[in-house]
Amino acid sequence: MAHSLNAPAVQKGAAGPNQPALESEEIWQARVDLAACFRMAARHGLEEGICNHFSAMVPGYDDLFIVNPYGYAFRELTASKLLICDFFGNVVSGDGQPEATAFYIHARIHKNVPRARAAFHTHMPYATALSMTEGDPLIFAGQTALKFYGRTAFDRNYNGLALDEREGDRIAAAIGDADIVFMKHHGVMVLAPNIAEAWDDLYYLERACQVQTLALSTGRQVLPVDPPIAEAAYRQMREGDPESARLHLEAIKRTLAVEEPRFAE
Repeated sequence: MAHSLNAPAVQKGAAGPNQPALESEEIWQARVDLAACFRMAARHGLEEGICNHFSAMVPGYDDLFIVNPYGYAFRELTASKLLICDFFGNVVSGDGQPEATAFYIHARIHKNVPRARAAFHTHMPYATALSMTEGDPLIFAGQTALKFYGRTAFDRNYNGLALDEREGDRIAAAIGDADIVFMKHHGVMVLAPNIAEAWDDLYYLERACQVQTLALSTGRQVLPVDPPIAEAAYRQMREGDPESARLHLEAIKRTLAVEEPRFAE
């Protein structure tokens, strides 16, 4: 299902003499944070084989992003194994290359939607299952779902694998102002201003979808929260989201530091 990136088909940027400085502590910390997200996503079963991908813009740069290399499961990834790529498909740091759809989706999103400093794409089971059903995927019936009230979009136009810039641009255009995109017959994309908030949204989105699926399995009607209450609860949650997300990421890093310390290598 995963595809290697056909490097000759990728437009190359000018390889000038000025190479980016990528050894700063801030950039290393971004690598560590992203590696922690990969490891914990694997623990929660949010990935599918070697086909899913997380990316984050390199701190201090608007044209370079960190992404996982092709061929590795999430549970194998470490900070040093992650790649830094430009928007032309050049790997400027790291060994290997990104998976083809990872490049064409994430490069075009980061280029076309600059507010998306982090972009997490998975085929996590409950959210993906809801993307395959009739109607809008998420019912704002559970408290956790209200975290996403007014923040979702639904790309209804499944168009096969994203193996060129045109499809990447189409996906980016479908985002609009949303932070969460359900991709019909495919999966989800979570966009955020930083890695911590992307992880937090990804985790709670799957929990919201899981609870909704369980509720639907009873055969009884699932009742959404009244819109004024849903809006008020959403605002309450969003007020504390950045700090809560930061603490959530710190918690998973502490857990991994004890149980899987190599993630930070």
